[in-house]
Amino acid sequence: HPGSPLQQRCALISTKNDCNYPKELTQQVEEALALVQQRTGRVFGDSTNPLLVSVRSGARASMPGMMDTVLNLGLNDKTVEALAKKSGDRRFAFDSYRRFVQMYSDVVLGIEINHFEKHLERAKEKRGVKQDCELLPEDLEKLVKSYKAVVQLELGEEFPEDPKAQLWGAIGAVFNSWMNQRAKTYRQLHDIPEWWGTAVNVQAMVFGNMGNDCATGVAFTRDPSTGTNEFYGEFLVNAQGEDVVAGIRTPQELTIKARKSHGSDLPSLEEVMPNIFKELLSVRSQLEHHYKDMQDIEFTIQQGKLYMLQTRNGKRTAPAALQIAVDMAKEGLITKSQALMSLKPDLIDQ
Repeated sequence: HPGSPLQQRCALISTKNDCNYPKELTQQVEEALALVQQRTGRVFGDSTNPLLVSVRSGARASMPGMMDTVLNLGLNDKTVEALAKKSGDRRFAFDSYRRFVQMYSDVVLGIEINHFEKHLERAKEKRGVKQDCELLPEDLEKLVKSYKAVVQLELGEEFPEDPKAQLWGAIGAVFNSWMNQRAKTYRQLHDIPEWWGTAVNVQAMVFGNMGNDCATGVAFTRDPSTGTNEFYGEFLVNAQGEDVVAGIRTPQELTIKARKSHGSDLPSLEEVMPNIFKELLSVRSQLEHHYKDMQDIEFTIQQGKLYMLQTRNGKRTAPAALQIAVDMAKEGLITKSQALMSLKPDLIDQ
């Protein structure tokens, strides 16, 4: 929309394509979305069986935390009712909806996140609870209305209800985030050329916030600070990805060993969902054998089924890089010369 915050931000960015998409992109997005609908058996924007998507970046080199992501996209006043009916869980549907409105407003519409957090804190105080997950469905419904009122107040326009408009807004925001200050500084520090640009990934949503047989987590296939060949990570039951990094709830350890060494009373994934943990271990091994490097992974468990969301070569300390290179050569995963070439000269300065 001309004159919208996104358009204004776009105008600030001078790139060789001048913020114009290639003309074939619209059709490619339509075709790819049709394929996702076919594979999931759900329809984007449908009022009985809606497909929800996440929109995230896919830069050639991993830039953790630098680029923008939007989750639960495709929700509006109609599709949220369909999601509530289909899942049989009104609380989950409106929890996803309030998350979406907040995230979209922040990432795409450029509204400061604290405007929404004030309303969330007030809702928790009113209900007399400390955690988001303790709010009732009616609290979350009211929150969605409050959040939309914030958008109307800040922008003078309503929150977009049309899923297609939401999708293009998010695609534009992720492409634009390649040129945000965080990403520019990160590229300068890590010698990543600006002309590489980024891809945008649109994925079918899976939900870690549908109940206690659901969870979400992040992990490294080896310890990123020491390089020890031990599975390292944390997870939260009944949560979505941003909760793990937001620091609102205390995450749980993946393994019994890590739980004991950190003196945590909260049960590990190995104890809570032993079968899922075994499956995750085999994925860990599969990814390392494929990429020949330590991986940083994100996963979601939806109603007892494991879904992998993304993987990338994991960031690590200098001692860990050395340890991992030596261990992987000894394990026969990589050759000695590959181990040497994987160590960048600036590690010696570190």
